[in-house]
Amino acid sequence: MTAPNIDDFLLVGRISAAFGVRGELKISMISSHPEHIQKLKHLFVGDLSKPFTIGRLHQHKGSLYLLRLTEVDTREAAEAMQGLEVYIHRSDAAPLANDEYFLHDLVGLQVQTEAGEVIGQAAEIIETGANDVLVVRKLGQADILVPMVRAVVRSIDIAGGTITVTSLADIVPE
Repeated sequence: MTAPNIDDFLLVGRISAAFGVRGELKISMISSHPEHIQKLKHLFVGDLSKPFTIGRLHQHKGSLYLLRLTEVDTREAAEAMQGLEVYIHRSDAAPLANDEYFLHDLVGLQVQTEAGEVIGQAAEIIETGANDVLVVRKLGQADILVPMVRAVVRSIDIAGGTITVTSLADIVPE
């Protein structure tokens, strides 16, 4: 059996603690569609090769949810899962709108200006709270931080492998 490919999965949260004595888990959700995850039958915790059956998933406080997995029925079993990441299979994700994308799909894309000047390659996304920041890496030069706002990022073409931004002068102070 081959190992699962991490690219086939989406991180949706992390188990923060056990809850109660019957094996419930507190999960910090990072998904923008937790209501969709509540409709799924399975998710993956830690080990991507073994699905867990969702017994119940409901909001507790803010982005904190309570999760009951049918395979976890004791507090001790739940405590052993503390800190583990929670994934869903990419095929189970909520459909994306035309202007939506998965952040990890941006890494590796070529970043260019509207004039066609290549700035570099998207290396990572920093989630700041106010807006995400795209880290653009250009070989032999300092990284460029690009705010992920509509005034700066003009288009994202995942299939074409490009992110188009305003002019470099608008992004990098002189």
